[in-house]
Amino acid sequence: MTKNQFKNPNPNPSPNPDLSPSLQLILGGARSGKSAYGERLAKDSELPVLYVATAQAFDDEMRARIKQHQADRPDHWGSIEVSCELPQILLENSRSDNLILVDCLTLWLMNVMYEQKDIHQSVSELLQALSQVPGRVIMVSNEITMGVVPMGKESRLYVDELGRLHQRIAQAAQQVTLMVAGIPMAVKGA
Repeated sequence: MTKNQFKNPNPNPSPNPDLSPSLQLILGGARSGKSAYGERLAKDSELPVLYVATAQAFDDEMRARIKQHQADRPDHWGSIEVSCELPQILLENSRSDNLILVDCLTLWLMNVMYEQKDIHQSVSELLQALSQVPGRVIMVSNEITMGVVPMGKESRLYVDELGRLHQRIAQAAQQVTLMVAGIPMAVKGA
């Protein structure tokens, strides 16, 4: 786990920022613009941002993707790289005056399965943490359940569990957005 210090880019935020806890889920396919949209929302919030990255670099192509995501983020954002400890990270770092951007749930669930953690317990712990955080949370995830049913047992299990995770997060979220070709489409909330 890697952690950078929080730096508040705006020590005098606007007098009436919305500091109530909220959860937003952004779904989309590969290269749909979901990460860029989440980052734009985080920037526009004028709150200190903690970026929680769940990707693990197992090959050169993934290392390049991670480097590009890092380069796209503002330098003053805090960042944490996490494998399966997402609930703990949320509880330890959420404040009423900050925003946590998680990118992405897709890879977090993959990490849970790869490390052979109990999926249902891990998802329950995540939902419990989300119900307790005092600040804003934006979660990004790939919507992969609209395609063909995968052939392999492990792949089918992953697609099923990701679909169930999305349903549970969407139910808890105040806003759900589906990204299509770079266009945000409101599914739930404003």
